[in-house]
Amino acid sequence: MPLVTPLDASQDPKTAALAAFFNETLGFCPNSVLTMQRRPAISKAFINLNKAVMANEGRVTSALKRMIAWVSSNATGCRYCQAHAIRAAERYGAAQEQLDNIWEYRTHPAFNEAERVALDFSLAASQVPNGVNQAIKERLHEHWNEGEVVEMLGVISLFGYLNRWNDSMGTTLEEDAIDSGDQYLGKHGFEVGKHV
Repeated sequence: MPLVTPLDASQDPKTAALAAFFNETLGFCPNSVLTMQRRPAISKAFINLNKAVMANEGRVTSALKRMIAWVSSNATGCRYCQAHAIRAAERYGAAQEQLDNIWEYRTHPAFNEAERVALDFSLAASQVPNGVNQAIKERLHEHWNEGEVVEMLGVISLFGYLNRWNDSMGTTLEEDAIDSGDQYLGKHGFEVGKHV
């Protein structure tokens, strides 16, 4: 049971209009946003930040951004965000072989070196204490420019916020997200946990 009950999507018309963004991303408005709208300034600011972070301005694709989000959420243990991130990666065209082998991104041939370092960066930046070091910095700059690194860290930071929000809130996981989590993460023990 969540810490706070999500409100109906029509509760705040401005939030509802902005939340249409998630219909493309996930196919539904997430319960996390429906909880945030108890304070509409938070839900509106979050949606606008999400849209800015997920905009593609370099070579970091929408699918890679969602895989970065999954690695970050996996590092922190947030099942809610893991399921959402893998679902969004699927919806944004991540290769089937990458979705099926996300756990093995470091060694699986479906991932190239640029993707591997982006996902390693996500893992290191999501750890406490932070694990970003000189070696990761050097590897990142072999494949990505500074603007693209900013885009990646924007995703990691956004999901740091979401991981804390949803894991603390015990946000109820939506059925479509559960299906994606089971399909792609189930073989490694994915379960809904507290997000029932």
